[in-house]
Amino acid sequence: SAPGRFADYFVICGLDTETGLEPDELSGENFEQTPLRRTFKSKVLARYPENVEWNPFDQDAVGMLCMPKGLAFKTQADSREPQFHSFIITREDGSRTFGFSLTFFEEVTSKQICSAMQTLYHMHNAEYDILRTPPTNDKDSCSSTGDCNGTSVSKLQRFNSYDISRDTLYVSKCICLITPMSFMKACKKVLEQLHQAVTSPQPPPLPLESYIYNILYEVPLPPAGRSLKFSGVYGPIICQRPSTSELPLFDFPVKEVFELLGVENVVQLFTCALLEFQILLYSQ
Repeated sequence: SAPGRFADYFVICGLDTETGLEPDELSGENFEQTPLRRTFKSKVLARYPENVEWNPFDQDAVGMLCMPKGLAFKTQADSREPQFHSFIITREDGSRTFGFSLTFFEEVTSKQICSAMQTLYHMHNAEYDILRTPPTNDKDSCSSTGDCNGTSVSKLQRFNSYDISRDTLYVSKCICLITPMSFMKACKKVLEQLHQAVTSPQPPPLPLESYIYNILYEVPLPPAGRSLKFSGVYGPIICQRPSTSELPLFDFPVKEVFELLGVENVVQLFTCALLEFQILLYSQ
């Protein structure tokens, strides 16, 4: 049986420099996009511990849900704010495990990856130039494609947005906690403080490994109806578990639902739930 730890795994996902740039098949074909707008396959780079017997690690599921859009590349000209999201893995027996992921961007130091991105841009621009060249036949040739510019040209736009000699290339990376309960606020603070420690010019009070070890092995689940306070990298973190007589744990701000959907849509969704209608939420 599970020993009642706060978190089971600490996971790192991102770019595997050994395998290089692999198109993300789950995102569909997006070769008409510029290379910086394409998605590439991410991988689980590390996890701690290797495995726990009460919660077997599902590498495919965790890797996909940590970075559902795959790897993203940007340059110094793009916004690179960290993004946080959560997910749930439901097994065949109905048991659940929860994931909390913080995605950020770090500089690409591999010359091979930078060269590969530059090569993709050369290929993209060459294809753009070929499609942009007007046909040598008469007007009938233009009418066969819709216009003389061609509909495919409108899809394949030329962007000189990455030059290996002058631009800095960044790639998305993710740190994640896999937990038995949905303590969203506490996990978000843990990950944000870890990320702050990595990016800060000043080293943290203790090695980062000690904080990760603490969250995985020394912080217990709070008993039902009790609160738990433990130390993060830069400050205390508090989480609370409802008692058996209270509503189940729901650690997400309801305010965000109303801000995203609006009052009328929330009321309509609530009505559909009460009437047991099937509800499908679609998001970009």
